[in-house]
Amino acid sequence: QVPLVESGGGSVQAGGSQRLSCTVYKYIAPYGCTGWFRQAPGKEREGVAVVDGGGTGKMYADSVKGRFAISRINNKNTLYLTMNSLNPEDSAMYYCAARPDFRGPCTFDENDYTYWGQGTQVTVSS
Repeated sequence: QVPLVESGGGSVQAGGSQRLSCTVYKYIAPYGCTGWFRQAPGKEREGVAVVDGGGTGKMYADSVKGRFAISRINNKNTLYLTMNSLNPEDSAMYYCAARPDFRGPCTFDENDYTYWGQGTQVTVSS
């Protein structure tokens, strides 16, 4: 069973909005980091937004600040990424990731994350 499953991707016009969801099927400790990463064709995977176990410590990539919002609902084992004012540069495969049993500040270092989803494609057309 895949521990993390993303949904909500698809095609959208520039300027539009989309919300991605990540269902956590494997137990994630309350104190752990979860987040979203993305990879566009020909580019390295990059961190987009991460949030700590309490849901209050959040970090965003500069390119999405003010447009994207990450949230997690622990009692529903669900992570969200709400994306507004999308532009073609946001087109990528978006991955959900989790780092359980960790109480420190969350990072964008991929090596810190133990569990990964299979990704959901977001395509923004101009």
